[in-house]
Amino acid sequence: MDKCLDSREYELFCVIVNHGVGSKIIKFAKQLGISGATVILGKGTIKNHWLEVLELFEIRREIVFIVAEKELGYSVMNEIEKKFDLKKPNHGITFTFSLSNFLGARYCIFSKKEKSETGEKIMYNAIFVVVDKGQAELVIEAANSAGSRGGTIINARGSGIHETETLFSMAIEPEKEIVFIISKSDLTDLIVDKIREDLKIDEPGKGIIFVLDVNKTYGLFNTK
Repeated sequence: MDKCLDSREYELFCVIVNHGVGSKIIKFAKQLGISGATVILGKGTIKNHWLEVLELFEIRREIVFIVAEKELGYSVMNEIEKKFDLKKPNHGITFTFSLSNFLGARYCIFSKKEKSETGEKIMYNAIFVVVDKGQAELVIEAANSAGSRGGTIINARGSGIHETETLFSMAIEPEKEIVFIISKSDLTDLIVDKIREDLKIDEPGKGIIFVLDVNKTYGLFNTK
């Protein structure tokens, strides 16, 4: 696999808002220079007497994922916070992750780090793969053949904008699946390369992959 080097720092920005606000977040972010985003649906739970009276126990949420250059991303998040009053209770929250690499049609950015921000050696990565429904098992098979010990498949649905020339060119709808894999850092490139090759990730509409650094793990064990 060809390596595409980029000296800039990228991060994954997440915004959790009430249902119906996600598309507005994306539209506003695009006006500020963000090229694209992905939205998935989630559920939040709150304790509220009046909701219980109405038998409404769950709140529908939208989770917006944006990959952006670090400086631009933080600037946009500040504007989103002000525009959508996220400082007010129950209006939403934002948070970010350090991004190790990401790729998809036309995009291939690698900024792999050996140590975390705390100075500790990075032992594991979290690999996220978004593909069409029915392709998740193929992702797992490809990953396992490269040394992975398994993954988690998330059946997601949501809404978003369809952009043909952006990193997140697919909306996560009922016919999409997300595969989540925890990988040893020395196996991450092998696993990503294998998934990329077998699933033809470089072709438009075939999927996207992004990788996050994991600072701490619990419950994982090694086998010889």
